Amino acid sequence: MKPYLDLCRHVMENGSFKMDRTGTGTKSVFGYQMRFDLGEGFPLLTTKKVHLKSIIHELLWFIKGDTNIKYLVDHDVKIWNDWPYQTFKNSSDFHGETMEEYVQKIKSDPEFSQKYGELGPVYGAQWRNFNGVDQLQYILDEIKNNPDSRRMILSAWNPAEIKDMALPPCHTLIQFYVRDQKLSLQLYQRSADIFLGVPFNIASYALLLMMVAQVSNLEVGEFIHTLGDAHIYQNHFDQINLQLSREVRQKPTMKINPHVISLFDFKFEDFELINYNPHAGIKGKVAV
Repeated sequence: MKPYLDLCRHVMENGSFKMDRTGTGTKSVFGYQMRFDLGEGFPLLTTKKVHLKSIIHELLWFIKGDTNIKYLVDHDVKIWNDWPYQTFKNSSDFHGETMEEYVQKIKSDPEFSQKYGELGPVYGAQWRNFNGVDQLQYILDEIKNNPDSRRMILSAWNPAEIKDMALPPCHTLIQFYVRDQKLSLQLYQRSADIFLGVPFNIASYALLLMMVAQVSNLEVGEFIHTLGDAHIYQNHFDQINLQLSREVRQKPTMKINPHVISLFDFKFEDFELINYNPHAGIKGKVAV
């Protein structure tokens, strides 16, 4: 994962100090690109252990068009909990419940989860119903029927609905590209939390590329990751420097159940990561 570590080093050495919405403060650069040849292995960080279970479940959740955290918390995925919990804390129904108590109520109380587990029209809603358009199905149809198209684009940024989202989309636009029977994907990410978010984003969109390639009977090409505001939060500097001091290990291999022929039929059990030997995990606080 040299491209990721090069990004970390570049921002630490060249980033400008910039305040942000959360009040934490960052080192930031504007405009950066990484390229990953998926023929060389699956791009999952080895300089810290990354929670692949969360990445897979979140991606399946996006593909389903779901926007309620209940599916995620039922599978012990915590990455979206902070935003709806803050909404709950600001409500008249909040009586001092801890995050753990909140999560249990999401799991056990359907009425509560419907009211306080909903994130608004975030990624899944836009992917499957952008003003009435199922963008994922459109992409699949274009790859099949018009693979030379320059319009194989999916956008999560819907200005009319931003105000209704718990968090406006950070990874905002993807484009697919077919050449020599290989499928590539480029992601534009407007806001990139390099320590916590970007490792997830790299693995998630690389996996999406593999899934779409399989159901389209294509080989896998490149994942290209283009960043807008690429930043490292001040409270992540030590964690980034620790990663930069670690030796890069061999990329793992991702195996996907070859019998799945529809993007909408994948299950968690259809994925197997082989030969993943990362350094120990590194904790860091989410800026909300």
